[in-house]
Amino acid sequence: MELLIMPKKLYRSPKKKMIGGVCGGLSEYFGLDANLVRIIFVAIGLFSAILPMVIFYLIAWAIVPLAEKSK
Repeated sequence: MELLIMPKKLYRSPKKKMIGGVCGGLSEYFGLDANLVRIIFVAIGLFSAILPMVIFYLIAWAIVPLAEKSK
């Protein structure tokens, strides 16, 4: 019997969003807490440069589709 494994897809989270749902979607994709992903995102932005992280977030917000809300 062959098991079919469906690949995970990255979506913006409509439930765990603060601004655009990018960090919430990343947290669901990697199975982490959304607040932990947000802290990591801010820490990387502060230690590298804030502008590239803002640009990354805006591009991800535009490209990554919004997950449909479950009823």
